[in-house]
Amino acid sequence: MSPLSRPSRLRRLGLCVATGTLAALTAAAPAAMAADPQPVGQRAEATAPDPTSDELSASALQREHEAQQKEAQQQGQARPQAPKRTYKGRVIAKPYLLLRDKPTRSSRIVGSVEYGSVVHIFCKTKGDNVDGNNRWYLLTDGTWAWGSARYIENIGAAPKWC
Repeated sequence: MSPLSRPSRLRRLGLCVATGTLAALTAAAPAAMAADPQPVGQRAEATAPDPTSDELSASALQREHEAQQKEAQQQGQARPQAPKRTYKGRVIAKPYLLLRDKPTRSSRIVGSVEYGSVVHIFCKTKGDNVDGNNRWYLLTDGTWAWGSARYIENIGAAPKWC
C-alpha cells in the first residue's frame, strides 16, 4: 500500500477532533438559541410574536381561555354576554394534517386530523412558513393544537388573531 492511499495518523486525529467539535457544537446549539434566539443585528418584527415562546403554546392559550371563561361565568349573572364568534375550517391535507403543540414545523406532533374533516378554529398567528403560508390556526376540537393554515380551508370568515 502506498503512503498516499493510507490516511496518516495526524490526518485521522484531525478528523476525529473536527468530528468531536462539530458534535459538541450541535449539542450546544439549543442552549445557545435559548439564551439568545435572535441573531445579532436582526430586528424583531413588532407585529409578529415569537412562535417558539411559551405564550403561543396551545396549552398556555387553553389555560388562558379557560380562565377567561371561568371569570365570565362568575360575572355572567350580572350582565348578559354576547355570543362568541366561532370559526371553522376544512382540512385539505391528504391523507391527514399533523397537529403540533406550537406553530412551528419542528415542534412536537400531538395528533392528526383526516382529510375533509371540519375543525373548529380558536385564533390564528404567524409561525413557520409552510409552502409560502406563515399562518397557523389553533384548533379547539378537544385537542388545542396548532395546524398550518396552508392545509386548512376557511369556512366563512377568517379567524381572529391570537
